Amino acid sequence: MPVALLPACAGSWTALLAVAALAGGCELGERKLPHTAAPAAQVARGQQLLAQYQCGSCHAIPEVPIARGTVGPSLQAFGRRSYIAGQVPNRPDTLTRWIMAPQSLVPGTVMPAMGVSPDDARDMAAYLLALE
Repeated sequence: MPVALLPACAGSWTALLAVAALAGGCELGERKLPHTAAPAAQVARGQQLLAQYQCGSCHAIPEVPIARGTVGPSLQAFGRRSYIAGQVPNRPDTLTRWIMAPQSLVPGTVMPAMGVSPDDARDMAAYLLALE
């Protein structure tokens, strides 16, 4: 937002920067993202499933054996991203749907549907969103 459009009563620059950061999807301080509260067992299962479904054929994924692909983007720090594929809000529900049926969210994407079940996709999403 241009400075000329900011309200005169907006308060301190610190408050303005905080509002701008939140509006832009940035993190402030050590505040945890709301989707990082998945149970440890679910996150661990998601990690195993990413290897099982061979997601590492296309993506580099931290702590997933043999996940060193370079065709797709690295999934390092995925939980800090604002968007999936640069277009879809990065939330547990949308990431689960993306993993199951990426074409339904971004028609024409090169990300293939891998036949992932809803339960598996939910656990895979939990792992990816825990990557900070």
